[in-house]
Amino acid sequence: MKNWLRLMCAVLFAGLCTMAQAQTLLVVGDSISAAYGIEIEQGWVARLQQRLDERGSSYQVVNASISGDTSAGGRARLPALLERHRPALTIIELGGNDGLRGLPLERLQDNLGTMVEQARQQGSEVILLGMRIPPNYGPRYTEGFYQVYQQLAQELDVPVLDFFLEGVGGVEGMIQSDGIHPTAAAQPLLLDNAWPLIEAGLQGPAE
Repeated sequence: MKNWLRLMCAVLFAGLCTMAQAQTLLVVGDSISAAYGIEIEQGWVARLQQRLDERGSSYQVVNASISGDTSAGGRARLPALLERHRPALTIIELGGNDGLRGLPLERLQDNLGTMVEQARQQGSEVILLGMRIPPNYGPRYTEGFYQVYQQLAQELDVPVLDFFLEGVGGVEGMIQSDGIHPTAAAQPLLLDNAWPLIEAGLQGPAE
């Protein structure tokens, strides 16, 4: 009986250790990360979980992305998500819908900056996936939109991917018929674009 109890205690202890070691990676994005127009299993976020699993990582990916979401929506949702999941790493992929709606750039920067600070206050590393908007919005707004992410990178010392849709936007076979959303074929490239920053974020801040 004593041996049986010891065995059960060892199994329970091992299970608790495994749970303690498992950490969460939170993705807060819009339709690009919500796999709009394709199967959710084909999306880059699902592929991220697959890559982590293949590499023996204990990280569990939580995809809190909502199609049509804006930086204001993400800002409003983030505190509850942080409280619930306590992520070690938070990936923010927002801003595209703000740009398409012509949101004042000061509000976009304030919303994204607040999200970065909210996540850091919970002890989470943060990555921003930068976006760009079409040139038909005018050079002043288009360049200003791009600079929002660059300014956040400098002012908050947060890692920013220059352009998440690099190699996807405007490339035949990579964008759905709506002219906006990436196809299933584009998802591995999206993951590859983001992966270097994600991998560095999983390793924690540099000493």
